[in-house]
Amino acid sequence: MPLINEEQVVLDLTGTDRHEATDTLAARLVATGRCTDLDQFLADVRDRETKMATGLPGGIGIPHARSAAITEPSLVFGRTTEGIDWGAKDGPAHLVFLIAAPEGGGDAHMQMLPKLARALMRTEFREALQGATTAAEVVAVVNANVQLDDAPKPAPAASADPAAETTASDVPAARSLKLVGVTSCPTGIAHTYMAAEALERAAVEAGHTIKVETQGSAGSTPLSRAEIAEADAVVFAHDLAVKDIGRFAGKPTVDVGVKKAISDGPELIARAATLAAEWQADPAKAAQAAAASAASGLTTKVDNEARVGTKIRQWLMTGVSYMIPFVAAGGILIALSFMVAQIALGANGAIQIVKFNLTSPDAFNIAQHFNPVSLTSWAALLFVMGSASFGFLVPILSGFIAFAIADRPGLVPGIVGGAIAASMNAGFLGGLVTGFVAGFVARWIAHWRVHKGVRGVMPVVVIPLLSTLITAGLFITILGRPIVWLMTQLNGWLNSMSGAGALILGLILGAMMGFDLGGPVNKTAYTFATTGLLAAGTLTNAPQLKIMAAVMAAGMVAPLAMALATAVRPRLFTEPERENGKAAWLLGFSFISEGAIPFAAADPIRIIVSSVIGSAVTGGLSMILGATLRAPHGGIWVLPLIGQPLLFLLALAVGVAVMALIVIILKTVAQNRAIAAGVEPVTESVAV
Repeated sequence: MPLINEEQVVLDLTGTDRHEATDTLAARLVATGRCTDLDQFLADVRDRETKMATGLPGGIGIPHARSAAITEPSLVFGRTTEGIDWGAKDGPAHLVFLIAAPEGGGDAHMQMLPKLARALMRTEFREALQGATTAAEVVAVVNANVQLDDAPKPAPAASADPAAETTASDVPAARSLKLVGVTSCPTGIAHTYMAAEALERAAVEAGHTIKVETQGSAGSTPLSRAEIAEADAVVFAHDLAVKDIGRFAGKPTVDVGVKKAISDGPELIARAATLAAEWQADPAKAAQAAAASAASGLTTKVDNEARVGTKIRQWLMTGVSYMIPFVAAGGILIALSFMVAQIALGANGAIQIVKFNLTSPDAFNIAQHFNPVSLTSWAALLFVMGSASFGFLVPILSGFIAFAIADRPGLVPGIVGGAIAASMNAGFLGGLVTGFVAGFVARWIAHWRVHKGVRGVMPVVVIPLLSTLITAGLFITILGRPIVWLMTQLNGWLNSMSGAGALILGLILGAMMGFDLGGPVNKTAYTFATTGLLAAGTLTNAPQLKIMAAVMAAGMVAPLAMALATAVRPRLFTEPERENGKAAWLLGFSFISEGAIPFAAADPIRIIVSSVIGSAVTGGLSMILGATLRAPHGGIWVLPLIGQPLLFLLALAVGVAVMALIVIILKTVAQNRAIAAGVEPVTESVAV
């Protein structure tokens, strides 16, 4: 079947907003038999819209999604005179293409989607769509520009911009540059290829050549080593991490979001040309970049054009994300050591095992007295390794916050500052402070204008030396003591907390975990819990361990409750929701809160309200019941490592039951109201 037909053209598209207009376009796919579940497809489209607006400069809207409800790649075209706000900065959209791709994708038709995206960047293609008077004309215009690779090619004048073809020879450029680029977006359907087309046209107009690797749905041919080696500069326009980014080490690089390339392609090409000229004039820049790239492919996704608040969150989350593996390894090793110690030494095993180390001259030196047939020796070995892993938490947190701010120059002052903070017992607060101080100091020094002879040693000597001196000196002499005092007060408050205080803290953290299901609020509560593990040390009943247990239990509530609700009252849910409910069992048991997102996207108010209440109940119960957890993740699969596991499960079960009950009540009321109003509920029959 063709990608588009006359039934999939709406020349008088209307709607109060983009969602209503999308509903109209999607209904055409149902009418032509290409969409098997309208609600599921619309939910997938709206989920895609939450990641990034799909309005483009020039009055274009491209709502799109991969969906299990779509049987084959399809387009629906809509044209509106008044325009509909689709999120573009330059105004409303007048031309709208709804792009629907099967969840699997992959066949030859998928090649047509990037071709459409590229065609939309051409002025003559958009003008032809604006001037079409019938649906048949629209179909002809699309088919003339978007075809399978083995289809006859249209005449050059119908598919290319003649001006763009001749501009290269007309531009009196001092030097024609060879550029390479990478584009990507969350779904890899439209923005990826439109960005590539914009960069290619801008490069031609500037008298340069560019080869773009599109990391999208239709696959891509990776840039060869030779092409990268010959490139004068690199342009990354991406919203996903660039695959194998180490290939581009030592190249001048422009790094922006994918929509920036679509709206400002010429500007990015100009920036790349400027960087190439600067690097050619100063070869030391290439050496510095190559040295910076030696950080084992370390990456951070910080949007340099974001607001200050967003940047701060991204800097913090970069540090936390690199710290989490150390928390997981250390926490699980220590928890296992306590389990084995209690088997070997009895109820006081966890107290005795913390005496083992690697340096003492007595029998507690496990390196000198390890016995492979002794459970006590194995428990001691696990404890020593776990403690060593925990020793890196503050330095790694600090170092990678600084790395997110200043890139590689921030690592040395950040890690050294974090180690000093840990040695002063400043805890994770000290790590946060040294991370930010080190990052900003290193970035400041890196931007100094220095003599050409000094530039080569700046990244390996001057920046780490001066930034470490300033960061460590400030913390030891000025910042450290108030931070230590504040950390002492915080730990004292947590240690004295009981009864109502513990309940309130658990309710708040639980509600945060259930609010946005993996979003910023959820991540804030999770970060508070994981960084708190730093202060728990080797204590077996520290309040920080109770907080971690409460947060994980609360984060498991939403997917498990939705799984339970769909099992108990399936008639309240659509067939896709019932299928999602089956998958939510595993996601919930694995502490993956995002398992409830499909339900929240389809019915946000009822689901989020229920999730906040149910998760808060679990968080509060877990805190007052005293469940503890040293591992930062794992869900039900780390149950043997949980202190008071039966009480943990009780708190979880109560919260799941509460949320499921609220969901069922709210949906039943909504269904009854719909029936009373003469509106058929949006559910499907269930076989009995």
